[in-house]
Parts: sequence; C-alpha cells; structure tokens
Amino acid sequence: MSALPETGYSFASNGATDARAPGPIGGPGAWRGVDMAGRQDEWLHGFSAAELTELENALQGCRNTDIMDIRRENFVLPALGQTFDTMRRELLEGRGFLVLRGLPTDKYSIEETARIYFGLGSYFGNPRSQNAKGHLLGHVCDLGARYDAFKRPGSTRVYQTHIRQPFHTDSVDVVSLLCLQKSKSGGESSICSSYTVHDQMWARDRDLWAELYKPMWRDRRGEIPPGKIGYYPMAAFHYFDGRLSTNYGRDYVDSTTRFEELPPIPEKLTAAMDLFDRLANDRDNRLDMHFEPGDVQILHNHQILHARADFEDWPEVERKRHLLRLWLSPEDGRPLPPSFLERYLGTEIGNRGGIVEPGTRLCCPLEPE
Repeated sequence: MSALPETGYSFASNGATDARAPGPIGGPGAWRGVDMAGRQDEWLHGFSAAELTELENALQGCRNTDIMDIRRENFVLPALGQTFDTMRRELLEGRGFLVLRGLPTDKYSIEETARIYFGLGSYFGNPRSQNAKGHLLGHVCDLGARYDAFKRPGSTRVYQTHIRQPFHTDSVDVVSLLCLQKSKSGGESSICSSYTVHDQMWARDRDLWAELYKPMWRDRRGEIPPGKIGYYPMAAFHYFDGRLSTNYGRDYVDSTTRFEELPPIPEKLTAAMDLFDRLANDRDNRLDMHFEPGDVQILHNHQILHARADFEDWPEVERKRHLLRLWLSPEDGRPLPPSFLERYLGTEIGNRGGIVEPGTRLCCPLEPE
C-alpha cells in the first residue's frame, strides 16, 4: 500500500517485512486455561510471614523516599528479592504470568500500600507512564464516565468504567494489578496465551493467520505522542529474534473508521480478528480468576492477552472496586523489532513503552483522577 498523502505513513516502512514464525511456537508459554487451572501451585504464590516481614522492613526503609524514586536498590528484599528474580525469569521466558497472594492491604494506608507495590514492582521492571497525565501509579476503577471510542476518543479509557474489556495487550512489556477492593459482582480477570491463539490459528486457517502478520491501522484515541498523528500502522503478530511478540487491541482497530482518509477495514482482516477473538475466549484456552484484596497479578504483554468481565459495584464509595496498576519495562526483556516503534516509541530494553504526550509530567497519584 502506498503512503497516504496526509500522513506520510507507508505500511512497507513499518513492519510489513517482519518474518513470520516458521510454524507453531509451542513451549511452556503455549498453555491452555483448562490445564493451568489445575496447576495453581505453579503460578500462585502466597506470601509467607517471613516475606511479609521483609516487605514491612523495606517499607520502613523508604519512607523518606519519593514514591517515584523507589527502586530495588532502596527497597531492599534480601531473600524475597531473589524469589522475585526467579519469578521474573519465568514471567519473561516461561508461562508469562503469575499471581502473588496475601499482601495485607487492610493494614496499610493508601500511601504505604503504594510504596510497597512500587517497591515490589521494581523487581520486575522500570515504571512507565500509563496515560497522557503521566501516571506511573494507575488506578483501575469506575469513575462513572461514559465510554465512546468513536465520538469521544481519549476522553475515557475502558479501565475507568464498569463495562467489559475484551482481550488485548497494553503498551508496555509487563502489566501488574494490585486488588484493593473487589466489586459487588462480576469483574473477573481472564487471561490467555497469545502463543496458543497463534498456534491454533496456524492449524485452522493459514491465510487468516498470515493476515495478522500484516500491519493494520490503529487509533491512538487522542493520546498522541510528540510528532505523531492520530493513528498508525502495526501488525498483531511479530516474529523477531526467534520469539513471537503479540500486540493486539481490536477496538483500537475498529475505531479507525472514524478517520475519513483511511480505507475501510478489509474483510479478511475482520475475519482474522473474529477467529483470534473466538480462540482467546474459548473456555478451554482462557484462564479465569477472581481477585481478592491483596492479590497482585503480573503479566508479560508480549505473550499474554488479558480481559475483564463487566461488573456491578457497591453503592458505598469506600467499598467500590479499586485496583492499583503498574506498567513496567524489565532490564532483561526481549529484543523487539522496529515495527514496535509506533506503539512503544522506542525499543531500548528497560526503557520502552508507556504513553507520553507533549507536556506529560510523571506522577504517582494516590487517588483516582
């Protein structure tokens, strides 16, 4: 496809020549939910009393440090830090997800909880901005705003509502959630291996599988980095340096129809995304989990898709569903191809991903905003 006159973009210059995987990826990252549900001991880690004491001691040692400046060097975990290092390697090279259980959030203030969470997160990567406001510490809760990607792009993100979030990946290497309060009903988290979806697509329909290796137009939803415009081309599947990295968000593709200068979404791409979505949502492929207060979920975006069911919240403000979120870039992350530049704004390991606009200032708000 030639460059659009208004944008200068050309598919050929943004990843259309990326190699395809030679076949199924397989390996420990290509799991199915029906199997993983019976192997909780592999991915669910309950904090021991000794580990909670280490976290408490690390909190006391960084009380005079700005939250944004907390790193593993000043959030010292003598034994637990080594455990986290082992977990991080499994996260990046193995199954791609883990859950930590039992952080006593009811014991701490929101500031203390944020300090512990930020320090814990530093063992999994460097913090990245999650929105145009520069939030390094995110708040996932229903702010009561109306979501409309077509008429009001960028005014509200789906995580600020109670509606269902379909399977997708975020704009960073690793995403983590810490549950403070759960909803009255609903809101379950679902995850799925994108390796599994990729491999099953390869087996079922090779043409539709190949379609997701081609760049597709995506909407920035009003969060536009310096020097960029409101949309960009990028594929879903990327095979580079012997690894498959998946970057997917169908709603960001569908809403490009609001740009009159862009061509319609090809029927073949729609069929490919339909198959991708069916496989991700298959009950045998996905793994559903209910968050409890004190649970920490950590996902490797390049190989894990995540979704959330819609939910009914409590009427009392103090009981409303509330999760903290971190976006992280590990120092030992995988190499990424140039085709990630439009989404990640860089491919430097440990210093990539996130959302930045002109005037963005990094911050760690302690309340939703």
